[in-house]
Amino acid sequence: MHKDYPPSYLIVSPSWVGDLVMAQSLFKVLKYQTPTASIDLLAPHWMSSLIARMPEVRYTHPHQLEHGKLQWQARRELGKSLRSHNYDQAILLANSFKSALIPYFANIPQRTGFLGEMRYGLVNDLRPLNKLILRRTVDQFIALGLPAGDKRQGQLFFPPRLSPASATAVLARLNLDTNRPILALCAGAEYGSAKRWSPENYAAVARQKIREGWQVWLFGSGKDVAISEQIRHAAGEGCYNLAGETNLGEAVDLLALAQGVISNDSGLMHVAAALDKPLIAIYGSSDPRMTPPLKPDAKILYQALSCSPCFKRECPLKHLRCLTEITPAQVLESLSALDKLYGTL
Repeated sequence: MHKDYPPSYLIVSPSWVGDLVMAQSLFKVLKYQTPTASIDLLAPHWMSSLIARMPEVRYTHPHQLEHGKLQWQARRELGKSLRSHNYDQAILLANSFKSALIPYFANIPQRTGFLGEMRYGLVNDLRPLNKLILRRTVDQFIALGLPAGDKRQGQLFFPPRLSPASATAVLARLNLDTNRPILALCAGAEYGSAKRWSPENYAAVARQKIREGWQVWLFGSGKDVAISEQIRHAAGEGCYNLAGETNLGEAVDLLALAQGVISNDSGLMHVAAALDKPLIAIYGSSDPRMTPPLKPDAKILYQALSCSPCFKRECPLKHLRCLTEITPAQVLESLSALDKLYGTL
């Protein structure tokens, strides 16, 4: 990019919360290379409040395109509406064909991404994806922000770090206080049951911490309300179901108040890591080598069975041992280890 003014980027956001959090490492690398660069995001509207906690991002173009649908005309019109911004480069973090349409229609001269779904022409700066070098998803994202062939691929890294806002208003709205230490439980995982530790196990951990004088906050989207309510009912007084009660930004602000977080491999796990919270991450069908919490002292519980990782939404062998063999006692022991590390739990 040879010119006399700072580059401007349009980043086509992924559609998963965890991927968006990991993408902040790309934004940091772009700012590291050119501190005056402008970084704007094209993202689903419901992600806007999370993006607002990323100081590297100048502006978000929120859209309401339906996930999984082509919507050719809507993408064409949205792309044409972005032409006046004169972006120098688009970086596509999604690998789908449809995600490449808007930057193409926006006439952005350099459109960088992996080949994905046969995107010849739509992506004119195609990058090879060597998963031996770029095993982690975050390293794949960062590589798209480096010059082609840059030898720092897989080595240059800045961890995501979200900047929470004041939680005073949401605390008042939900009638919460911070008078007791807070354990945050993130029991959902939109991908499927093969990534979700059981509600019974979460409830067992919650009951123990409540006996020790803690309060427990359950986080999740509207899709996690039923699971979280099952945990709240089993855990009893001192456990609060916040699933579906906050937007993403408010969830960030409340998670920032927690003294400890236990989570499945989910978007909120990556949020907690980006808030530098004491974190226990429970992995089932997914691979902690590919999408680990980007926080070196996070405790990862992973059985590494011969059938793992299968990456399935539901256990194909019907036993779900990758999760059932992780016990509440192990999780509580890991929480005690974090207590010794942080001295705050």
